[in-house]
Amino acid sequence: MDDRTPPGISVGTRRGSSLFGPARPVPQSLVEARALCRRQRGADGAHGPSDDHGKARSGTQRGIVHLLRHDITSERGGADHRRGTGRCVLSDGDGFILTKIIATLGPATDEIGVVVRLIEEGARVFRINFSHGGFGQFVKLLEIVRSASDEVGVPVAVLGDLSGPKIRVANIDSQRVVVETGQRVAFQAAPAEPTGDPVTLTMTDSSVLDDIEPGERLLIDDGAVRMLVMERADDDDGTRMMCRVTVGGPIGRAKGINLPDSNLTLPSLTDHDRRCVDWALEHEIDYLALSFVRRAEEIRQLRALLDERAGDGGAIPIVAKIEKPQALDDLENITREADAVMVARGDLGVEMDLAKVPIIQKHVIAMAHDYGRPVIVATQMLQSMIEQPTPTRAEVSDVANAIYDGADAVMLSGETAIGRHPIQALAMMARVARLTVDHLVREKDQKSMRPSRQLGEGRYRTAALARGVAAVVEDLDAHLVVTWSQRGGGARYLSKNRLTVPIIAASSEPRALRRMSLLFGVVPIEMPMPAGREAFANEADRLLQREGWAQPGDPIVLVAGKPLGVPGLTNTLWVRYVGDEEDEMGGEAE
Repeated sequence: MDDRTPPGISVGTRRGSSLFGPARPVPQSLVEARALCRRQRGADGAHGPSDDHGKARSGTQRGIVHLLRHDITSERGGADHRRGTGRCVLSDGDGFILTKIIATLGPATDEIGVVVRLIEEGARVFRINFSHGGFGQFVKLLEIVRSASDEVGVPVAVLGDLSGPKIRVANIDSQRVVVETGQRVAFQAAPAEPTGDPVTLTMTDSSVLDDIEPGERLLIDDGAVRMLVMERADDDDGTRMMCRVTVGGPIGRAKGINLPDSNLTLPSLTDHDRRCVDWALEHEIDYLALSFVRRAEEIRQLRALLDERAGDGGAIPIVAKIEKPQALDDLENITREADAVMVARGDLGVEMDLAKVPIIQKHVIAMAHDYGRPVIVATQMLQSMIEQPTPTRAEVSDVANAIYDGADAVMLSGETAIGRHPIQALAMMARVARLTVDHLVREKDQKSMRPSRQLGEGRYRTAALARGVAAVVEDLDAHLVVTWSQRGGGARYLSKNRLTVPIIAASSEPRALRRMSLLFGVVPIEMPMPAGREAFANEADRLLQREGWAQPGDPIVLVAGKPLGVPGLTNTLWVRYVGDEEDEMGGEAE
C-alpha cells in the first residue's frame, strides 16, 4: 500500500484502457485524484508544473479519508483524535452535515493544528474579520487555512469581512472613562481630552455629527452605554453636540458607536475597505461580506469596484450583512443584488428592539430563500462557550431554530476567534446541525426544506433540471445526487432545491470547490476532468463505493452536461444503481 494512502483506502494496480482516455491514468484514491488534478492544471499552464504527487505530504494520510465525510460528532461531543485523525463518521452510520458551519478566525484559532481540528469537526468556511489586525496577520491566517485544507483533504472557503463605516470613540487610549446616568457628555469635531465637565469625546469620523439630530439615540459598546442627543451647535471649531446619559457605564478604548435613529450619509466603503478588496482579489478570497448595508446601491458599488479591479481572475461573490434598520426598507432589492445574505444579529440587536430580532431573522431568511441566495445566521449563537465548555440550552435551541427557519449556514464568532473552547464549540454546533436536519428530513418539513421560489419562476434549463432532480430523488428514494459542476453553477441550482440527500459536486477547479463549500447540502470533491459523462459516472461509482458513501445496488442520481464541463450547459439527468454498468433514463450515459 502506498505510504501516502489513508487507512481504509487500498491502492490497486489496475491496467488496461482508462475511462479518462488513453493518456489519463485512473486515480485509485483521493490522494491520487488530488495529485492528478494538480498535474493537469500544471500542464495547462495555470499553476505551473507540480511534483507534489511524488512527495509524502505532512498529514495527508490523516485527512483524505475525511474528505467531505465529516462531518459530525459523536454523542460524546467530539471526534476521536487519539491517533491524530478524526473518526470516519459514515462508517459509524451518522452522515453528512447539510447545513454549513462558518468559524471566525482569531487568536484562539491562529495555529494550523487547531484549524485542522475545526475542519475535521465540520467547519467548511472560515471568516477573516478585516476589522482586527493588519495585512500581515491576514496573510498568516489565510496560509493556515489553505495548509489545513490541504492537510485534511477538504475544500474550505474563506470569507473576508469588510469593516464598513463603523464609528468608534477616538480619544480614549489606555484609561476608561466612566459616565453616570443623567450626566452630560459632549461630542465634538475638534480634538479634545476626554476629561473635564462635561466629558468631551470625539469620533473616528466627525462628519457624522452633521447627520445627527436632537432627540436621536447614541449607543456605545453595543448599547451598554446609552445617550440621548439634546442639542447640536456649529462654531469655528466645527460641530459640537451635547448628550444626556440615559444608561451609564464605562467607555473603553475604540468602543463602537451606533446611531439607530440617524440617517447617516457615510459611504459604504472606507479607504481601508478598498485596500482590503485589493488584498482579497490578490489572494483569491472566496467571499466578501459588506458590513452595514443600507441600500442595494451599495452592493452595486462594491460589485463595480470588484469588476474594475478583478481582471482575468474574476470578481468575488458578495455577502450582504443585514445589521441596519435601513436595510430592512430595501431588503428585497439588497437580496436580489447580493450573492448571499447574512443575518448579523450583533449590531441589528443594538439598533433595533431586541424582541424583534427573531422576527427579522425569519423575514430575512425567507426573502433570501425566495431569491435562491444562501443565507447565514450569525452572532452569539453559542456565546457562553467563549468561557464555558458547554452551551446553554437556549443557545442550542437558537442554533436549531435558525436551521428550522431555513438557514443555509450558521456562524461562530467570538466562540472560535477568542474563546477558550473553539473545537468544542464547533463540535457542538455540528452535532446540533446534523440532528436538526435529520429531524427535518424525517418529518418531511415542507417549510424548512421547500425549494427556492426562484426555481419555480425561472425558465432556465438548469433550474428546470434541478426541479426534476428533486422529483426523481423523492420517487426513487435515491441515496445521493452526484453532479459535475466545473464552476459551481449547477451545484448552486441543486442547493436551492433543499434536497434531503447530499449533493456530491465534482470539479477540477479549486476556486469553484472552495466556493461550493458554503452551499447547503453540497459536498465538493476534487476530480480530474473526465473524458465524458460515462467516464464521470463510472468514476463517481468507484468513488462512492471506495469511500463507503454508497453500497452496490443503491440508486443515485447523476447530473451533468454534454459536452461535460461547459459552464451553463447542465442538460442531462440520469439514474444509476451503484455497481451496475448501465444507467436508467436513457440507458447508456453517453
